[in-house]
Amino acid sequence: MRSYPEYWNLALIQADLILGEPALNRSRIEALMEQAMTAAARPDLIMLPEMWTTGYALDRIQELADPEAESSRAWLSAFAAKHNVHIVGGSVAERSKDGQVRNTMLVIDRQGREVGRYSKIHLFRLMQEEKHLAEGTETVTFDLEGLLCGASVCYDIRFPELGRTLALAGAKLLFVPAEWPHPRLHHWRTLLQARAIENQMYVVACNRVGQDAANRFFGHSLIIDPWGEILSEGGEEEGIIAGCIQLALVDEVRGRIPVFEDRRPDLYRL
Repeated sequence: MRSYPEYWNLALIQADLILGEPALNRSRIEALMEQAMTAAARPDLIMLPEMWTTGYALDRIQELADPEAESSRAWLSAFAAKHNVHIVGGSVAERSKDGQVRNTMLVIDRQGREVGRYSKIHLFRLMQEEKHLAEGTETVTFDLEGLLCGASVCYDIRFPELGRTLALAGAKLLFVPAEWPHPRLHHWRTLLQARAIENQMYVVACNRVGQDAANRFFGHSLIIDPWGEILSEGGEEEGIIAGCIQLALVDEVRGRIPVFEDRRPDLYRL
């Protein structure tokens, strides 16, 4: 029997980030999060974009990275508990005890507890991530109010194996924080819709806007249902992208077209 809520109201924080300025970015993000909480359809979950504390200031990332993401986690936890809201905290530059920096998603529940932490496993060479960041080493699912969710970050969506692995583990919703730039808007939409359709899951993707020294980011944050239909989409301006998802729809879609039952993994070998 389904134990999770009937629906969630979502708020995606599509922010314009300031390169290499964590304090200014936190202030900017906080103002948008506080604004989101005043909506008539009060959000059950807030989502942030990728690398929202620093942007892609990779040449200074050792200096800027948050040790074990503790400062970011504490701040997100305090906000979540104060407002009784789940937070998928995009991702931050996390410096671990071994000195390596990873691109890490933090997930906080309504009580302010960390329930998920995922470090990006596919590093994007076109933005030189591999020269400055360490790869994550595991796939991650996490539970929010009885709903199993999957974690991915930006470039990860070009690897369908990850989405399918998370779906086979039971995930019904895939979160994708990103800093996805022009000119690849068509890729962004198409890949996200494909991940939703092939895995019969919700896909919720939060992209930044604005620009840094090398890239211009187009926003277009998306909420996509298990049929691949776009429920909400942002433009290229900073703002809050709101939407409502009916959580039982995943089971309905998977029941109507039983792709998981019809898989032939014995033949999927190279």
